[in-house]
Amino acid sequence: MSEICVVGGGPAGMMAAYAAGFRGHSVTLLEKNAKLGKKLYLTGKGRCNITNAAPIEDFFDSVVVGGAFLYSAFYTLDNVALLELLARFGLKTKTERGGRVFPESDKASDVTRALTKAMDSVGVKVRLNTRVEGLLIENGRCAGVVVGGKPERYDAVILATGGLSYPPTGSTGDGYEFARSAGHDISPTSASLVGLDTVDDVSGLAGLTLKNVSLTLTQGKRKLFSQQGEMLFTHTGVSGPLVLSASAYVEDGGDYTLTIDLKPALDEKTLDRRVLRDIGEAPNKNFSNLLGGLLPSSLIAYFCRACGIPPETKAHSITREQRAALVHTLKALRFQVKQKRPIEEAVITRGGVSRKQIDPSTMQSRICAGLYFAGEMIDVDALTGGYNLQIAFSTGYLAGISAG
Repeated sequence: MSEICVVGGGPAGMMAAYAAGFRGHSVTLLEKNAKLGKKLYLTGKGRCNITNAAPIEDFFDSVVVGGAFLYSAFYTLDNVALLELLARFGLKTKTERGGRVFPESDKASDVTRALTKAMDSVGVKVRLNTRVEGLLIENGRCAGVVVGGKPERYDAVILATGGLSYPPTGSTGDGYEFARSAGHDISPTSASLVGLDTVDDVSGLAGLTLKNVSLTLTQGKRKLFSQQGEMLFTHTGVSGPLVLSASAYVEDGGDYTLTIDLKPALDEKTLDRRVLRDIGEAPNKNFSNLLGGLLPSSLIAYFCRACGIPPETKAHSITREQRAALVHTLKALRFQVKQKRPIEEAVITRGGVSRKQIDPSTMQSRICAGLYFAGEMIDVDALTGGYNLQIAFSTGYLAGISAG
């Protein structure tokens, strides 16, 4: 039996601790916060989007960085096995739009409770309010950690300290410094799954949610992302599920355009016939009033400016060219991306511990024996929909069963 230390009590750390304990090792989990799973309370708007119900082979299509690296992790603990494990410890789940899996209760606390029961079942010792200050490195091997200025010796250490997003949850980049001290390279970090500021002033649209629209992100003529779903406007730009996923393809300093298809179910010819019918039924209506059947009321004034038709224009006087501009704007309302929102607001961190220096079949460091990595601190990331939490659970489980 080996003595294993897990640093970090998030989803990856809790799963790693359970898996190591399940293998018969003596496990101690060190968490600097006063409670476990603090960041889980923020996922899925507090409901905790645990994973996705898609076949595991389809997960790789939603991994933006590091898909090949995750092969062993995903197939060691896939989404089906994850949900079965959580169910054994009392968690009931449900599947919603897009295959997103949530607790049946819509409470993230129930996920943490199930993971805590799992750890309890294998005797994991949890120490809260305990800040790790560094690693013990001896002769190229990780021999433990430093806590309160004193060394604590372990046979293996699993780092699962998260990234830089949402620092109030404890994700303050400590693990990157620990990894550096062991000789690891850290890929540049930046925000991913985050809102986007636009060059265009959309402050008048703040709070408006658009459902069942299609969003496309382009860089020059290159299409980077296109998906249908939900988004919303903020005081500085756009956010919501579609935008968060699109942001995974945005790099600092690039020139990007967002195009919204407000009517993805209709082609331009069908839309044109719809507009002609509306004009015929109410020829004396102002253009802005004519749009009431096509758009949310809070979008109409902005839309009139975007398509270049004065809102007081009478329906019967709208020209063929103006009608074409109307239809085109309904299918392609464009916004220029100014920048990503700060990393502190991001769902996850792009970058982290270099994948080249981690054995993907065990999650053990290739350059420092006895040191393992799990979760967001590794340079891997995916789109929204439960994929990033599955990465955390899968890499944590693989690290846990491999350590010791």
